[in-house]
Amino acid sequence: MATEPSSMATEPKTTGIDLTTSELIETLRADRLWLLRQIDAGRWPEWRLDLAALERELGQLLDQVGEHQAGRPTAD
Repeated sequence: MATEPSSMATEPKTTGIDLTTSELIETLRADRLWLLRQIDAGRWPEWRLDLAALERELGQLLDQVGEHQAGRPTAD
């Protein structure tokens, strides 16, 4: 299956294996934003609900990590 040239520019970028925690978090934030944009653009309509749930859960996880790093307890 051929990849469309226009979609290649919108795919998330990987920075390698040796990431710091901060770099990993920023990469995950960028990937979440990319996924959200793809969902909003109508890609993968058959997976929309599952992908939207995944995006929300990733957002919640990233919020918890941010709170933990700031020294604030997370709400359960």
